[in-house]
Amino acid sequence: MKIKIISSAILVFLMAACDMPSKTVSDTEIGIRKVELSNEKDVVLKDINWTAAPAGESKKFDRSFENAPPFIPHDTEGLVPITKDMNMCVTCHMPEFAADSGATAIPASHLYDIRNKKDLQGVLDDERFVCTTCHVPQANTDTPFKNNFKADFRNPDSKTKSNLLEILNDGVR
Repeated sequence: MKIKIISSAILVFLMAACDMPSKTVSDTEIGIRKVELSNEKDVVLKDINWTAAPAGESKKFDRSFENAPPFIPHDTEGLVPITKDMNMCVTCHMPEFAADSGATAIPASHLYDIRNKKDLQGVLDDERFVCTTCHVPQANTDTPFKNNFKADFRNPDSKTKSNLLEILNDGVR
């Protein structure tokens, strides 16, 4: 008997919920532009000041948060797209070349198979081969809205370096 009463109450609740009028949201009420999403007549792309300085001569931005992928601080003309046969990033950023070229070395986490817990002995993990999956060119732009996020770095070095492999299991033990 209890089950019938509970089932009936749930059924009445569901029927009432389905009968409620739903409020539609116009596409002019969402997004930053506040125009119809299908209207591209007046769309003007912002002139973004991409970092055009060549590698080694540009100012590096701090990471957005601890172990965030750093921005690419230099021009990427001729370096992308990255294909299965060609990755120009590794010619400067592999640890054995980075010191001589003045580039930031690829971190240890990229030379380690995290899934199988295996050190790849200085070889770039295949899952990390396409750098632009995580790393994007930095641009000097103003944001259209205020961002109150403030990164909290446990170590001041984390603003410019990765320690992902060292802290990967923090709080999991």
